Amino acid sequence: MTETRIHPGTGKTLRRDVRPQTVRFGSMSRRVDVPGWYPDDDSDSIHSGTDLAESDRAFQELKAAYAAHVRRVRKRLNLTQEEAGHLIGGGRRAFQKYESGAMPPSDAAVGLIEILARHPEEVEFLKVMRAER
Repeated sequence: MTETRIHPGTGKTLRRDVRPQTVRFGSMSRRVDVPGWYPDDDSDSIHSGTDLAESDRAFQELKAAYAAHVRRVRKRLNLTQEEAGHLIGGGRRAFQKYESGAMPPSDAAVGLIEILARHPEEVEFLKVMRAER
């Protein structure tokens, strides 16, 4: 007999299972298998701290990897944190937080970081555009 429990909020029957979830930080993502109590549909599930250990580990790895990526891109563009904050948004303190992994960039900043990573020559266009303000 399969062990079940009732979801306290929805009243749905939950069964112990493992399902894939996508963990994201910045522009990076990773699929991980997460054990937990799941309904038959895609509605709310319940997880313990132990259940979330793998997704937490993946999140910490992505956070460190993206922080290093942001720093590499900024240095490749020959920008200080202050310059990058002015061009991409958020200011110098924001870039300190992005590069330490303390905070992910906004979706808009991630977009600009990734465009500049692929097309570093566009930093000159961005400088001109920001100077016109």
